[in-house]
Amino acid sequence: MKNLRAWRYAALLTCAGLGFATSASAQDKTIKIGVLNDMSSLYADIGGPNSVAAVKMAIEDSGMKAKGWTIDVVSGDHQNKPDVGVNIARQWIDADKVDAIADTPSSGVALAVSNLVKEKNSVLLNSGAATADLTGKACTPNTISFTYDTYMLANGTGKALTKAGGDTWFFLTADYAFGHALERDTSNVVTATGGKVLGGVKHPLNSSDFSSFLLQAQSSKAKIIGLANAGGDTTNAIKQAAEFGIVSGGQKLAALLLFINDVHSLGLKTAQGLTFTESFYWDLNDQTREWSKRFQKVSPKGAMPSMTVAGLYAEILHYLKAMDALGSNPHDGAKVVAKMKELPTDDPLFGKGPLRADGRRLIPAYLFEVKKPEESKGPWDYYKLVATIAPEDAAKPLEASECPLVKK
Repeated sequence: MKNLRAWRYAALLTCAGLGFATSASAQDKTIKIGVLNDMSSLYADIGGPNSVAAVKMAIEDSGMKAKGWTIDVVSGDHQNKPDVGVNIARQWIDADKVDAIADTPSSGVALAVSNLVKEKNSVLLNSGAATADLTGKACTPNTISFTYDTYMLANGTGKALTKAGGDTWFFLTADYAFGHALERDTSNVVTATGGKVLGGVKHPLNSSDFSSFLLQAQSSKAKIIGLANAGGDTTNAIKQAAEFGIVSGGQKLAALLLFINDVHSLGLKTAQGLTFTESFYWDLNDQTREWSKRFQKVSPKGAMPSMTVAGLYAEILHYLKAMDALGSNPHDGAKVVAKMKELPTDDPLFGKGPLRADGRRLIPAYLFEVKKPEESKGPWDYYKLVATIAPEDAAKPLEASECPLVKK
């Protein structure tokens, strides 16, 4: 009898404990976000510490703290190496209880981290990586891509230049997942628009000497030399192309991925006339101007925001909106992402637009041209708007998607 009473008492304590744990879990209003990017190399200017500043701005602007939420931010340098990125992400998820990993420029890193995030049922909020495969054949229920991808870049710059008479192309391509995807997607657009790809050459990531690659491009006689690279690789290639007299010799450079920080580094004298596609520019409208000037004050280098930094801000806002709608942190990445897709997106930088089943947010894209020095009215006044690309044209149609989450 005593044993029976003891068992019942222990069972009551256990049930009470479970009830307390469930109640505590229901009230969990803590979130930890890990900003994973290049802090020290060729992509540091387009993200790096600026991305951390943008995430912190989004947290402040969300009003979540006033509602009782505690939100912490950690950051790490993936060094553009997938193994390093995965190791940091694994440590964050397993030991540090990070709920969402954000930014991830470098497509190789993003693809690897996306797989890990699915395995761990966490969240990947991609803004920096460009490969369209993240919302295509490699899509998962745990990953969102908010800002741009290789499909958008190809259908902006590639199509515009081919239609304008640049019907023969040669590619200088960064030799990893991003470069391969950008060359692939742009080649498809060029040929579909009636152009020809005459060849291409792949270069190592973070190259300092492009002379042999540029000589091959020059000798191809292609009207357009497509730079399927980014960051320091793009700026180095453009500077050295000027030294070789490639543009003055009649060929045109297509910077397939160019950021405002790259133009700032190059200077208008060198960058003038470059045509490229982005989904954000600080001087687009009153809202982008107001936010960008606020951001510039907190930027570690006093820089205007890149497209990926602006996209990250908007993405974090939407992630926090989903968490708030859930009422507490479920520690279930797929559930949070499903809520993000369910809720309408609306932010001051990109406006309203659906978040599709494949994880891609639909937003407009813009074809820009870099101004001549005499056209600029002041610091960071670098872009001329050439054309606006509708959201449905900037993203791959769902009916053509390879994403297994898309019902056809």
